[in-house]
Amino acid sequence: MPVVITITMMMTSITDRMPLLHLLAWLSPAFPTGGFAYSHGLEWAIEVSAITDADTLQAWLTDVVTQGSARSDSILLRHGYRNASDPSVLRDIATLALAATPSRERRDEALNQGRAFRLAMAPWADVPDDLPYAVAVGAAAARQGIPEDDTTVAYVQAFTSNLISAAVRLVPLGQTTGLRVLAALQPIILVVANETKAATLDDLGGCAFRSDLAAMRHETQYTRLFRS
Repeated sequence: MPVVITITMMMTSITDRMPLLHLLAWLSPAFPTGGFAYSHGLEWAIEVSAITDADTLQAWLTDVVTQGSARSDSILLRHGYRNASDPSVLRDIATLALAATPSRERRDEALNQGRAFRLAMAPWADVPDDLPYAVAVGAAAARQGIPEDDTTVAYVQAFTSNLISAAVRLVPLGQTTGLRVLAALQPIILVVANETKAATLDDLGGCAFRSDLAAMRHETQYTRLFRS
């Protein structure tokens, strides 16, 4: 009997950890969403010397996370999660999300990564096509039983990490400097993820205006390494 109980407990523990493994895989830099190709307008900001070092990068990303697209993505992800079983509502959320994007490149960034995520998700779950990335991640997490709060925190951290990686290559900054910026932003990420828990779709929007303008400027930037 003790052996049976031990095996049962081990299997339960393994099952409980499976959602964490899913989340780590989906939001890993190695997951083929093409996130490495997007700078979210940072490339323009760096070219005009708005971002030159760790301090200016941290200040820029703080605004994006607390007042800009990362906050809006958190709201969209949560509503995608809560409506994962209703394709018509997901389409409405997707339409609103795309209408709220401030530039063509931001729209392409959200849609292209969402489509790539859906294709790569095939071994785990099926999600509707043409969902912006944040909405697709939320819907997939719900269908796999991954906690909503964990998904939101992990998504915002992955988003932030991707932009730091772009800045490390563009400024350039050292890897250690990039990690220091990420460590400094993690408490802010947790606060924003928690604040969006009660947010409605009416709360979408932000005031990280220079980040939005950077995305628009990037569309006509002469020399570009990134797609946004």
